[in-house]
Amino acid sequence: MQNKLNKRKIGQDKEKLACEYLKENGLEIIETNYRTVYEEIDIIAKEDNTLVFVEVKYRNNDKCGTPFESISINKQRKISLGAVAYIKNKHLIPDNTSIRFDAIGITGDNIIHIKNAFEFNATFIR
Repeated sequence: MQNKLNKRKIGQDKEKLACEYLKENGLEIIETNYRTVYEEIDIIAKEDNTLVFVEVKYRNNDKCGTPFESISINKQRKISLGAVAYIKNKHLIPDNTSIRFDAIGITGDNIIHIKNAFEFNATFIR
């Protein structure tokens, strides 16, 4: 149980670090840890007229692969469906807003931000 709590705390700390990074790079943070029936979206931000859904992944080191390798197709689908739920819940009109899916990978103290990390994918999930 202690290990799970420690992982959760580390995850929260890294998501805060990612928010600071995004702010420093001109994005406005709208929400964090937005929960839908499909997925929790780590960060929702805005850059100009683009709504940005950001997945944050952390690894101590790259011995088990990069943080980005854990963003599977299934994870991308869930984030995409979560984005649709967010847009519907907030009554946003997609024609007036561009949407982008980014990923932030943190390994140790190194932050890598990939814009347009994946495309919208709303294939039905069972």
